[in-house]
Amino acid sequence: MIKVSVVGASGYTGGELFRLLAGHPKVDLVGAHGLKSVGGTVSNLHPNLRGIVELPITEPDYAKMGKEVDLVFAATPHMVAMKFVPEVLKGGARVIDLSADYRFDDPALYEKYYVKHESPKVKAVFGLPELHREQIKTAKLVANPGCFSTAAILELAPLVKHHLIDLDHIVIDSKTGTSGAGSSPTDATHHPTIGANVRAYSAVNHRHGPEINQELSKLAKKEVKAHFTPHLIPIVRGILSTAHVFLEKKMEKEKLFKVYQEFYSGEPFVRVIDELPQINFVAGSNYCDIGLEVAPEGNRVVVVAAIDNMIKGASGQAVQNLNVMFGFDEKEGIGFPALRP
Repeated sequence: MIKVSVVGASGYTGGELFRLLAGHPKVDLVGAHGLKSVGGTVSNLHPNLRGIVELPITEPDYAKMGKEVDLVFAATPHMVAMKFVPEVLKGGARVIDLSADYRFDDPALYEKYYVKHESPKVKAVFGLPELHREQIKTAKLVANPGCFSTAAILELAPLVKHHLIDLDHIVIDSKTGTSGAGSSPTDATHHPTIGANVRAYSAVNHRHGPEINQELSKLAKKEVKAHFTPHLIPIVRGILSTAHVFLEKKMEKEKLFKVYQEFYSGEPFVRVIDELPQINFVAGSNYCDIGLEVAPEGNRVVVVAAIDNMIKGASGQAVQNLNVMFGFDEKEGIGFPALRP
């Protein structure tokens, strides 16, 4: 058993972490910490956890936490974890950060999209197990990927790794549910304005774009600049990511399908399927389903990936990273199927 604390109790990612960790047989969930919610309990904030997680929410003592637990989840907003993660690490605990604070190899890139970094010398492993499993095993700090980034990188990785496509012309069109915007309501996510609506946003400068490019460039061993645009759709959870790419040489669908099957062979949470995936194939689960179609002329490919943005795109992937870090079965606590319908 390992002792685990969660910092950031009130948000959706924190709530999902509590739900998943409560059922994890190798985890002793000992701490729930926040600032605005101090004095309440986890079940006050997340009524689905009544009688399941009744931990009191306390103000975090990072130095003490670092010495007393094995792992800390930072489920805080962007620009917060970088203030306290160094202190937790100093105490000896390992950390999984669900924000963007440590996702970029180059702190200058973070500062371009967020703010000046307060702990730029602290380095993390990008927490996508399908690509960085060996580094995650020994990492002290894991930076959980963004939800859009997870779907886009996984759907493109085999093609980019093997240089099968034109790396200068990659277009990614993603649709997401409203839970991706967090628990604080805004005009853009308010049900009357999104319930019968579809909206593109951050069309050419979304913060997940540089994450996608960073990881695809590592795979290609050269600079890759994909063109990424997200859309908000009137569902609560889930991402459907559609990538439009062009093959360097004509290939039949059967050969490309085999490339994907071989690339993800043995991966517990990536399912390569012989149809185009749908969100309700994966909603509520840690699975990523990937399918593809090849145009009749044989050089244009459409790849579609589906994930639950709150699970494989956030808290579920964080628990998957915990399992990798501590040598547990990778499906421990998160191996359940999707909810359908």
